[in-house]
Amino acid sequence: MAKVSEKERKEFFEAVEAASKAAIWCAVATVADNEARVRMVHPTWEGETLWFATGTGSPKHRQMQANPHVDVQFQVAPPDFVHILVRGEAEIVDDEVEKKRVWDVIDYDLSQFWSGGPTDPNYTLVKVTPSRVELSKMFGSMDKRVWRSA
Repeated sequence: MAKVSEKERKEFFEAVEAASKAAIWCAVATVADNEARVRMVHPTWEGETLWFATGTGSPKHRQMQANPHVDVQFQVAPPDFVHILVRGEAEIVDDEVEKKRVWDVIDYDLSQFWSGGPTDPNYTLVKVTPSRVELSKMFGSMDKRVWRSA
């Protein structure tokens, strides 16, 4: 395992974003009643911030409000088998300006789920601030690089 240095940080996050785009879906693990819950999401990187949307009042939403610690796992299919793990804190974003801005940052059509647009009351924006990001091949067994926040 190689630790990502501060000098390599920008290049590392660019590689993480590029690899993430090859994974159409990924899973987020939340915690409820001291048990992990895993669900599919479609997050988008913006620099070192990971964004995704969820339904207001959904179990995922409620669990992140109660316990913001999440793990997000991307798996890129063959032939690359790139593996990305993100550990961090999820923040429910209520700021209307930020919700509108990120509506256009997320790389799929959110109106498929929230026809009312970024002001739809059922649209909840989630910001994940990573504390650890791992990028590797073959399910973590090859070329593993890890970045950790200070």
